[in-house]
Amino acid sequence: MSDYKRIGHLKDYASFMEYLKQLGLELPVDEHILSAANGSPMAQTMQVGNFTVGNRWCIHPMEGWDANADGTPSEYTTQRWHKFAISGAKLLWGGEAFAVQPDGRANPSQLYYRPENLDAMAKLYQVTEQAHKERFGTADDMLLGLQLTHSGRFSRPNDKTKLESKCAYHHPTLDGRCGVDPDSDQQIITDDYLKTLIDNYVISAKLAQKAGYKFVDVKHCHGYLGHEILSGYDRPGKYGGDLQGRTQFMREIIEGIRAECPGLIIGVRISIFDQASHKPDPTKGKGAKLGPGIPDDYEHEVAYPGFGCNRENPQEMDLTEPIEVLKMMRDEMKVEMVNISAGSPYYNPHIQRPAFFPPSDGYQPPEDPLVGVVRQIKVVGDIKKAVPNLPMVGSAYSYLQEWLPNVAQAVVREGWVDSVGIGRLVLSYPDMLADTLEHGQIRQPKLICRTFSDCTTAPRNGIISGCYPLDDLYKNAPEHALLKDAKKELRDKLKVINQG
Repeated sequence: MSDYKRIGHLKDYASFMEYLKQLGLELPVDEHILSAANGSPMAQTMQVGNFTVGNRWCIHPMEGWDANADGTPSEYTTQRWHKFAISGAKLLWGGEAFAVQPDGRANPSQLYYRPENLDAMAKLYQVTEQAHKERFGTADDMLLGLQLTHSGRFSRPNDKTKLESKCAYHHPTLDGRCGVDPDSDQQIITDDYLKTLIDNYVISAKLAQKAGYKFVDVKHCHGYLGHEILSGYDRPGKYGGDLQGRTQFMREIIEGIRAECPGLIIGVRISIFDQASHKPDPTKGKGAKLGPGIPDDYEHEVAYPGFGCNRENPQEMDLTEPIEVLKMMRDEMKVEMVNISAGSPYYNPHIQRPAFFPPSDGYQPPEDPLVGVVRQIKVVGDIKKAVPNLPMVGSAYSYLQEWLPNVAQAVVREGWVDSVGIGRLVLSYPDMLADTLEHGQIRQPKLICRTFSDCTTAPRNGIISGCYPLDDLYKNAPEHALLKDAKKELRDKLKVINQG
């Protein structure tokens, strides 16, 4: 890792391009940031179904682990959505994950469906829309939706520290991580469970539409249940086996929403490729740091259950099935847009959310994070060519930091992607996108996210998520002291382990 250069140290265009060359990477990059007045490709409108989105910036859904116990938004939730509203992006992808039933929550402080929550979710939409209107003059071109989810094997509905997994099938490495007995089917969900769950997706979509949301995302990414079902090659019954079976869950949800929610736009955020689950290399931990990530051990004579990878060699990408699924979405399911991600933050975060500084309990990056960024950008460019006429949002851009707008406008101009999404960066510098569009520059570089990953370390320790290093709201919150204590305790443990 000592050989990886920090993006913030690449101060000019020539040094950034030279570093890409050193890494053997090719990527469109503009030398200068363009404002809307100077013809920025990011200022172009984008057509999604019958809706005209005002520009090409998107905010990814981000949970704060801070909703009220009854599944309604808290003050922290509303403040985070306010940042989304004033960001300058015109596509707000779901705000955050909204569990369609209580046992599918990723944590006890997640937004979730209750019929009583309609008014609270409507108010959240209204205050977000109003904040956007006050900042930019209109919200008529802002597309705000709600991401519908079930967390599957990563469900923690009652205790932030206790998994209560609901699995699509037995997994050779994730069962052990999640405390799932590989010899028992007690935590393997039945087809009847899935049928009820499908109904609850539709019910939740109806609530979203009544509350004013213009679209819903039928989430199929990051190791959660929808994503896991796509790799249920050996799952028996209607919702597994061949590609038709493994997409049946998605089909039935979308068919139900179409029937019950006419006019509601449907999107899908999908992990388009995967790798084997990773763990820290136990031989290379040093001081208070875990070692770099290496693939988990598993029986190599058994095909690995990964969607979008070579099952005989899961470190190798295979986009054959993902491209076929995207074509099904476009041609058969009539999905209006997709948001492309990869892997899972739970078991291979370096391919999903590249970072120089991983969470305190995470492995060190096994590759320069810039490699992971370019991998995702190029994959989206490839599938955009293979599946045209389906609006696509790209991910993994936040790590680019100062160079994010330069890359974004270049790849949009080249047709590699339709919209560029950012996540954690908006927490520290909420109006960065607006600054680039209005002024053609990053006016507050000290606020740029440097991927310290406290926004992930905090919830892994049962603490609300936020940008503790740069956001005064979280700097001054009592939870900041709790986070410091949790990080120190983990550092002390790792020092002992690595010395032993």
